Amino acid sequence: MEFGTIITRTIVIYIVIHIVFRFMGKREIGELSVVDFVISIMLAELAVLSIENETVPMAKQIVPMIVLMSIQITLAYVALKSDKLRKLIDGSPSVIINKGKINEKEMRKQRYNFDDLMLQLRQKDIKYLSDVEFAILEPSGDLSIIKKEPGQKESPHPHYLPLPLILDGKIKHDHLEKMGKTQLWLRQELRKLGFRDTKKVSYCAMNKDGGFFVDLIDE
Repeated sequence: MEFGTIITRTIVIYIVIHIVFRFMGKREIGELSVVDFVISIMLAELAVLSIENETVPMAKQIVPMIVLMSIQITLAYVALKSDKLRKLIDGSPSVIINKGKINEKEMRKQRYNFDDLMLQLRQKDIKYLSDVEFAILEPSGDLSIIKKEPGQKESPHPHYLPLPLILDGKIKHDHLEKMGKTQLWLRQELRKLGFRDTKKVSYCAMNKDGGFFVDLIDE
């Protein structure tokens, strides 16, 4: 293969890949879902083959890349509308430490051991496990830490995991269950604040002072 052909094909494929990733949206490498990760690997393989194999027209080699991009964009759009599909694609976060207590059952379920836990705590500059109020293992594999606050024991408000209770007008029943609360309780609390229709709420979560943060859907 001539150097001129290699350079030309490389430039064209670079432009195509750049456009494809722009359309796929902005995500950090550590935040890629399984679908995004698989598509990224396949695109990389297709790019290499497209540069090396000059016997196949570039148009035929670019088509699979466009198909992969279309699959990713379609799944991302559908996931915005379907909570179940979003969980299937992206997975769900796992609470490893809840209110200062380690959840060994969840750790076994995720095949996550204490060495993994301590390693990621050190990476977050956490010296003592007793300083952690909540630790959430994200679908990306990253560990999110919420530290205990000074004087927390004296606080009159119970401390809950800061999970959304309503997203896009849909009540998150699994999050309420983790808090030991019910849908009826949530509706009653929102009515006190003047919010009667949960379908008009884009986001709702509890504050650390026991109040609510509520954002309405743009009309």
